[in-house]
Amino acid sequence: MLEPVPLDENGLTIKVGNMKKISVKEFYKIKKKDLSLSLITHPNTMQGDITTSFLNRPGLALTGYFERFDYNRIQILGETEISYLQSLKEKDLYNNIKETFVYNIPAIIITKGLSIPKQIEFLANEMRIPIFSSRLSTDKLFNSLRIFLQGIFALSKTIHGTLVDVFGVGILLTGKSGIGKSECALELVERGQRIITDDVVKITSKEDILVGCGTNDYGHFMEVRGIGLIDVAKMFGIQAVRMKKRIDVQIELMPWKDNMDYERIGLSDNFVEILGNNVPIIYLPISPGKNIAVIIEVVAMNHISKLFGYDAAKEYTNKLQEDLTRKAKIRENQIEKKE
Repeated sequence: MLEPVPLDENGLTIKVGNMKKISVKEFYKIKKKDLSLSLITHPNTMQGDITTSFLNRPGLALTGYFERFDYNRIQILGETEISYLQSLKEKDLYNNIKETFVYNIPAIIITKGLSIPKQIEFLANEMRIPIFSSRLSTDKLFNSLRIFLQGIFALSKTIHGTLVDVFGVGILLTGKSGIGKSECALELVERGQRIITDDVVKITSKEDILVGCGTNDYGHFMEVRGIGLIDVAKMFGIQAVRMKKRIDVQIELMPWKDNMDYERIGLSDNFVEILGNNVPIIYLPISPGKNIAVIIEVVAMNHISKLFGYDAAKEYTNKLQEDLTRKAKIRENQIEKKE
C-alpha cells in the first residue's frame, strides 16, 4: 500500500530537504484532462515521483547509448521514436527496451495517440514504469508539460513585505514591522494604484522573472494598525487589486537618521539578490510629513523612464559637465586675450 503523500498549500508538491517533487499519481490526476492522458500500463506502476521540470526524448537511449541518458526526467516518445521501435526485430526491440527500463524512469508519455508494441507494455508493467498515451502532438504536449512543471519546480520564497502595482511597475515594499508599509500601500490604492498582497509576499522565480503573489486565497485583506482588518477589494472595488505581479523594484522603508548618507543624485544603482535575480533597490528614509506614496509613484515613473532609455541623473550630470566645459573654454579665451 502506498504511503500518503504530504502536499503543500496548493495540494501539489512536497518538499524533501531542498528538493520539490510531485508524485506520478498526483500528476496524472491533475493533468489527465489538459494533456489528454490515458494510462496504458497497470495503475500500480504509478509509484514514483517526478523530481525535475526538464523533459527528455530518449532517441539515443533506445539505440543502446546511455552515456548521457537523462533517465530521471519524463520521457517523451513521438512519431520518430515509435517508428524506430516498430522497425526493430522482436528480439532487438525486447533487449533495447529492457536495457532502457533498467533505469529509474519516472514516466513515459507517447504522443499523437500512437500505439506501442506489446513488448514495451509488458516490460513496463514488469519493471513498474508508467506509460501514458496522449492525443496531443509532440510539440504541443512538450510545451504544455514544460510550463506546468516549471510552475511546480520554480524556486520560491516568502518574505515580510507588501507588493503593489504602481503605473504597471511591481514595487515590493519592505522594512521593519510597524514602519508603515500597509498604510503606504493603502494611500497608493486610494490614489488609483493596485495592491497584490500585504504583510507576506510569496516570490517565485520563473525563467529569470520574479513574480509575487499572496500566500493564501482568502482575498485582499489588510491590517491597518489602530483599525484592524479591512477588505481592500470590497472597500475600493475590484480594480484596486490583482492576483500577482512581476517584481521590478524593491523599496526599503527606513527611519530617517541625520547621520546617514542618503543617495542625492541617483547615479549609483543598488541591487539586491532575490532567488538568483538582481532587483533594483531604493533605500527610502521616512519622516513625519513626508508623502511616501507620492515618492513611490515617482520611483515607478522614473523606472519606466529608464526602461525607455532616459535617466534623469545622467542627463543632469551631462548638462552640468557641458556647462562646466563651456565656462572653462570661456575662461581660457579670456586668459588668451589678456596675454
